[in-house]
Amino acid sequence: MDTELFPVQLLPQLQPHLSSRSATMGPRALCFLTSCLLIGVISAEIQECDRKLNAQKKRGLKPACPGEVKASGTSGLRKPKLDRSQKPLQMKSPVHAAASGTPSPSPASILTQVLGRGRFQKVGDSLSLRAGEPLELRCQGKMVRWRVPVYLEEEGEGRLRIKHFRQHSQLLLVNSTSADTGEFSCWARHCQDRVWEHEDDCEDRQGEAFVFFTDPEELFVPTEDYYEVVQLRTHQPALLPCQVTSPLAQVTLHREFPPEEIPVDGIEISFDVKKGFTIHRPHASLAGSLFCMASLGHIRQISTKYMLIYINYPSSPPKPTIQASATSVQLGDNFIVTCTVLGEPEIAVDFSWEYPGQKLGRPPYVSERAHVVHKEGQVQQEAASTLHVEEARAGDAGFYTCRATNLQGMGTATTRIRVIRNPPVTPARPSSMEGCGEAALASQESPREGAVTQASQQA
Repeated sequence: MDTELFPVQLLPQLQPHLSSRSATMGPRALCFLTSCLLIGVISAEIQECDRKLNAQKKRGLKPACPGEVKASGTSGLRKPKLDRSQKPLQMKSPVHAAASGTPSPSPASILTQVLGRGRFQKVGDSLSLRAGEPLELRCQGKMVRWRVPVYLEEEGEGRLRIKHFRQHSQLLLVNSTSADTGEFSCWARHCQDRVWEHEDDCEDRQGEAFVFFTDPEELFVPTEDYYEVVQLRTHQPALLPCQVTSPLAQVTLHREFPPEEIPVDGIEISFDVKKGFTIHRPHASLAGSLFCMASLGHIRQISTKYMLIYINYPSSPPKPTIQASATSVQLGDNFIVTCTVLGEPEIAVDFSWEYPGQKLGRPPYVSERAHVVHKEGQVQQEAASTLHVEEARAGDAGFYTCRATNLQGMGTATTRIRVIRNPPVTPARPSSMEGCGEAALASQESPREGAVTQASQQA
C-alpha cells in the first residue's frame, strides 16, 4: 500500500465501509485489515512530520513531532540527534593529537573515597582525616594492586581489609592512628568496553593519594627508633624522613650540638610536608646529630634524632685501564702488568687480580700506589696496582684481569700475555778451507814449540 495515497484525513470516510464489511468478514480477515490500516496511519504520520521538518529547516526551527516530550523549563531544547549521513568523528591517536598542538585531556582518576552508601568523592593529591576515623577507598579497574604505608603492611586482616570485585577493588581501614599517615596508591588495568578484550585495548593506570591522620598529641609520625643513622654521600641527596601528621604543622631543622637552627633555603635544603627535609648537596659541615621541630597552635614537639655521617662518595664506578710491560715475553724473563684508575681525590679504590699463575700456585706479588695529578685543569687521583711476574713459565701465558672497586661499583680490564720459548743454540761447524789453514798453522808453530822446549831443557 502506498502511504502517500493514504492520508490520515481519509480515515473518517472509510469508517462506514469498514463497519459494513466487518459483519461479513471473518475474525482473521478483520484483524489483518485493521493491522494494515494501523501501519498506514503510522507511516503517514511519520512522513507528515518529515515534510514539516524539511520545510522549517531553512528557518532554523524544529517542529514538535508526535512522540516528542519537551522537558519543563528547557524551551524545547533537546540534545541534537546524530546525523547518519555525516561521517563519524574519528578519535585522534596520541601522536596525532600532539602533532596538532591540541592538549590531550588527562585521564580521570581511578581512586575515589567512599563517604557513605552511594556517596563517592574523587581523591586529590592529599587527604586529611582525624585519627580514629575509618578510611574507605575504591580503585576502578581490573587486576587491582594496592600499596599502603609500611606500618600497615603487617596488619593482615586486622584493621586493614581489601576486597576485590569484578570492576573495582575496595580498601577499608578502621581504627586509624597517626602512624597510618602515608601514601595510599593502587594500580589497575583498564580495557575498552568490548565483548572480546585484547591486550592492545588495555592500559595500566595508577591512582595515589597521601592521607594525613591528624592527632593533636602526635605531630610527627611515630617511630620505634630514638636515633636513626643517615649517610651523607658526596653526590647524592640525603633525606631526613621527619613526616608530620598534619599538613598545617610548621617544621624547622635543628642541630643538637651546638644547639642551633639550620637555615632551609629550598636550594641546599628543602622541606616537603609528605617526606621531610632533603639535603640536596651534602657536605662534611652537616655531619652530626640533627632533629626536626614541629609546631601547631600551642603544641611543639621534636622528632627522632638523626645521626648524619659524611662519606666521601664517588660519583661513578671506577674505569680501570691495564697495560703490560710486554705482550710477548721469553721463557724465564720477568714482566709486570699495571692497572690504573683515574678518579676523584680521596676516594679509596680496591684492586684484585686474576692471572694464569694462580692455577700453578704462584702467589701474587703486587705493589700499589696513589697520588694526585693535574689533568685537563682538574685535580684528580691516580691509583695503580702492579702485578710482578718473575721467571715466566709456560703456565704464565694467558689472560690477566684487574678488578677495581669503590663504593659506587666495580670495573674490570683484561690483557693477554704470550710466553715464547727460547730457540736452542747450536755450535757452528768449520768449513774445509778453514780446516786446512788451521792445520798448516799448527805445523808451522810445532818446530818453534820444540825449540822452546829444547832451550828450556838445556837451561
